[in-house]
Amino acid sequence: MNIALSILSIYVFILLGYIAKKIFKDELAERGMVILSVYFLHPIFSFWGLSTKPMSLELLQVPLYYLLFSCLTIVVGLIFAKLFFTDTKEKSIMTITTAINNTGNLGIPLGIAIFGEASIIYTSMISVANTLITYTLGVFFYSAGTSSLKEAFLNIFKLPVIWFATLAMALNFMGIRIHPILFKSLEMGAYCTVVLQLIIFGMYLYNMKLGELNRKLLLHVNLIKFIVMPIITGWLLFFVLPLEPLVASILFLELIVPLAVTNVNIAALYDCKPIDVASLILFTSLLFIPFLLTVSYLLSYFGIANFG
Repeated sequence: MNIALSILSIYVFILLGYIAKKIFKDELAERGMVILSVYFLHPIFSFWGLSTKPMSLELLQVPLYYLLFSCLTIVVGLIFAKLFFTDTKEKSIMTITTAINNTGNLGIPLGIAIFGEASIIYTSMISVANTLITYTLGVFFYSAGTSSLKEAFLNIFKLPVIWFATLAMALNFMGIRIHPILFKSLEMGAYCTVVLQLIIFGMYLYNMKLGELNRKLLLHVNLIKFIVMPIITGWLLFFVLPLEPLVASILFLELIVPLAVTNVNIAALYDCKPIDVASLILFTSLLFIPFLLTVSYLLSYFGIANFG
């Protein structure tokens, strides 16, 4: 019950975005809100997230594992893209989408609901790693759908998020703490970012037409998301790598959460079929609840992990 409520409470903001677009239509411009989010609010979110807890080399182990698994997911996505797709934009979407997960909006509260407050430090660090993937490899692949590889690479450095994240990490490692009053302002901006991203997603869902769904993308993305990668990552996390059961379970959870709403922002920014990307996020979000309940039952039944 806690799992379902945690997910549904977040989806309320998506519904608000959908309703707002339905009522006001062209008065609400999605691209303008995307630019506001990507260029102004998300740098604040990134800086805040990297300043919440002191960093240590021990804690970095978890996000490093997450980065490695995400790169493995990209490799699998790239193989699928080359085998089954010819359209350049669809290849980009197929390659990167499944590696950018909803570790922030959904992963952190879901971790608390399932594993308790002990999960926060791990899910927060994983969310930082996911942000790094989004604004480096995510920007590269989504912009590669509409520009040259050189331009796609340079686009990474044109967004302020990567610079704000670098500054925050440097200050954190040097032990420099943000003044509480300034930190409160950063926190306000961070929460605003989360809500705005969900609203933008809802707005794009309004533009989605069921009769125009990209079924080929839907099939292959969900195949990777809910069958191929859970089998590979589950085997590695629970049977191969020397990880504590709690850490392995948290990593597994964060790797199977639905696609991140940020996928829509980056896809829209570079005109890489954002409505198709929105449909992918919607379907992975809908399938996630029964999928998680089934997986958690099986893991608990066989004594592999306890998802509460």
